[in-house]
Amino acid sequence: MNVVFLAPSYPPEMQQYTRGLAEVGANVFGVGDSARQALPKSLKPYLADYLQVPRIMDEDDVIKRVSAWLRGRRIDRILSNWEPLVILAARLRERFGLPGMSVDTVTGFRDKMLMKDRVKAAGLRVPYAFKVKSEREIREAAEKIGYPLILKPISGAGSADTYKVSSKAELESAIAAMRHVEVVSCEEFIDGEEFTYDTVCIDGKPAYENVASYLPPPLIARSNEWVSPVIITVRELDQPKIKPGIVLGRKVLKALGMGDGFTHMEWFLTKKGEAVFGEIGCRPGGAHLVDQMNYTGDVDLFREWARVACWKSFEGSTKRKYNAGIVFKRALGQGRITKITGLKDYMNRYGDYVVEEQLLRPGTMRRNWKQTLLSDGHLMIRHPNWDAAYKIAFAAATDVTLYAGG
Repeated sequence: MNVVFLAPSYPPEMQQYTRGLAEVGANVFGVGDSARQALPKSLKPYLADYLQVPRIMDEDDVIKRVSAWLRGRRIDRILSNWEPLVILAARLRERFGLPGMSVDTVTGFRDKMLMKDRVKAAGLRVPYAFKVKSEREIREAAEKIGYPLILKPISGAGSADTYKVSSKAELESAIAAMRHVEVVSCEEFIDGEEFTYDTVCIDGKPAYENVASYLPPPLIARSNEWVSPVIITVRELDQPKIKPGIVLGRKVLKALGMGDGFTHMEWFLTKKGEAVFGEIGCRPGGAHLVDQMNYTGDVDLFREWARVACWKSFEGSTKRKYNAGIVFKRALGQGRITKITGLKDYMNRYGDYVVEEQLLRPGTMRRNWKQTLLSDGHLMIRHPNWDAAYKIAFAAATDVTLYAGG
């Protein structure tokens, strides 16, 4: 099994998928714009070969270079788990006549308006939305939708460049902030709790399912620096609050023609108990969500995804043992981390339930919290009881503090 994987070293979690492919018997041919000599030593044993390209986002150039590089070789799969590259992988599959989702199908997971149109056509509830390309079109769409509404990139990932708009004044501010975004989705604001629905699929059927709760919703977390975002996977999926989202998610997969691999969907639960579709990608969730899912069931989904992608087989456990929570911390102040308070006491109380502690240490320059959810590090916890997991996670959010200055 010879597999081309885009891109094996970045983002960093792609290194785990590369490992997974090698461990299930694939010869991995990596393609990326990182220099060969800069590849992590831990990654190199899992690569059969590597092609460095000047610009991994230049699809036409990459296709030309990969085509020349692969001349005379037999390739069985072309894969990517990074949102910006999923269409490139589909274009390469079509170029070589390989199995996997087509460009049209993948575009349905990438273009938020096309995505909503296809989901709506299947009779499923989606936010009222318009695809807009100019300031005039944004204002016209806002008049039709009414306030509050959401503005976000049509092909973005996560909640970057996403704004809740509650008035004409806020609309003008958001328009000014989004002038670098070429195509925008202007859509109805859905008031409700926000969850994920994550799968590993074989021919569009979930071999593995996961739901995680955003606490608070991503838009609030992305808008307020003082918030420590918390995400907790839900151990018990067979409960009235969660089941509507799973039912919705399975129907969305069918509506969009999902094939093999990861999906990451976001959905809302309104106060009336209605599950409303948000968006979906045909790739794994970021920000260590797959690590959380692994801790939830003591499984290696990096490897199981690879087994599905190569052999259409899932051998990992689907038993859910824990609620796994991740807490992202943001330092108070700017510059370098100067100190961490509350961590020792927190570990004394809850250390038995902490599976990862990856906070930035004093002397380290803090990250730009607006550009990465990872912020200034995280704590990962797990507990079989939801209330206990919630308590332990929020204790990390409130009792552990990082400071920066200088």
